[in-house]
Amino acid sequence: MVLYSLIFGFILPVPHLNILNETIRNVYFHVPMWFTMMTLMGISMYYSIRHLGGFKPIHDVMALESAKIGILFSMLGLVTGSLWAKYTWGTWWTNDTKLNGVAISLLIYLAYFILRGSFPDEQKRGRVSAIYNIFAFVMMIVFIMILPRMTVSLHPGNGGNPAFGKYDLDNTMRAVFYPAIAGWIIIGLWIFQLNVRIEKIKHYLSYHEKI
Repeated sequence: MVLYSLIFGFILPVPHLNILNETIRNVYFHVPMWFTMMTLMGISMYYSIRHLGGFKPIHDVMALESAKIGILFSMLGLVTGSLWAKYTWGTWWTNDTKLNGVAISLLIYLAYFILRGSFPDEQKRGRVSAIYNIFAFVMMIVFIMILPRMTVSLHPGNGGNPAFGKYDLDNTMRAVFYPAIAGWIIIGLWIFQLNVRIEKIKHYLSYHEKI
């Protein structure tokens, strides 16, 4: 699906819009990456909740690994968004509620990784990190989904601005956009599963080396 979006995203025609012009093609990459990030962070919170319910180490591992891949896609989303902003807004970054909310959310999640390194005890680290991870996800939703819709924002779909899908995505673009979302999410889940398998192997080898 990602290969499909890469090929047809640059071949198929797009609506001719003032300012946006050909940069509208970035919607095939920038938006799906944020969808992928949200999906992975949601999975991370889910496993944190499960960890608090049974304190199984595997749930803590899955919460951590999905958060790692979520951060990766959030960085990709920031890069593609910054490039888009340069060509449409004339600057790499501006004092926008949505952008500032994203920056704050990233700092909150980076603190999650720092917090994990503060506890040598595995069980205590898992419990405290799980509680913080739930808090981090809730705050992310507030900063990037709720506050931008309540204030003035340059970002489409926020602050009274119409979302792209409502005024400039034609049927041709939708045929690429929706598969792109599915494709990037699948890639994110695939990388997440690979990381979890690697961690399981590390734990297995560590256990047998001690024996």
